[in-house]
Amino acid sequence: MEAGSIIAPYTLVVATNSPRRQAFIRSMGWSYTLRVSEVDESYPIELQAGSITDYIAVKKAIPLKDGLGKHEILLTADTLVWSSGQVLGKPSHAQHAVEMLTQMSGQWHEVITSVALTTQHHQTVFHQITEVKFGMLSPDEIAHYVASDQAMDKAGAYGIQDWIGLIGIEEIKGSYTNVVGLPTALLYQKMKSLGYIA
Repeated sequence: MEAGSIIAPYTLVVATNSPRRQAFIRSMGWSYTLRVSEVDESYPIELQAGSITDYIAVKKAIPLKDGLGKHEILLTADTLVWSSGQVLGKPSHAQHAVEMLTQMSGQWHEVITSVALTTQHHQTVFHQITEVKFGMLSPDEIAHYVASDQAMDKAGAYGIQDWIGLIGIEEIKGSYTNVVGLPTALLYQKMKSLGYIA
């Protein structure tokens, strides 16, 4: 068995519609079954930062947990941007995306991704925080990116791998893959410590 491969009889079930998360998991060499259930991503108002993403990652697992097989590992995840003490989730409309990007222009913010690994009898939840700094973005640059429709399905209204990230992000402190939506190195270490991978 190759190092880093999932140990039989364990199998991975991934509950995410994110093509970026799915691509990372494939690139890690893990085969998986896709099993997604729509979940209301609301959360208690008193939660902040990583407590929010932890809560939602666990919430995403709830409708699928009872259907798990004996050796199935369910992976659910959630990402948000935390800027000036505020949650920046996925924008609800184009002007909302413009407002988010304007708020982050020239500023540091945090990208937080939580992952829940759930089996029939056990659940592990963890998150990683990456600090990201945008340079000054002009109104024209923001409008150009938002008009491309790439902003609408992403926390904080941007993808670090998109045009706006390539031209606008000056510095990051922490995991790049975490900003894209999955802290792959931390996930690998957690899977290894739990005895799921060789």
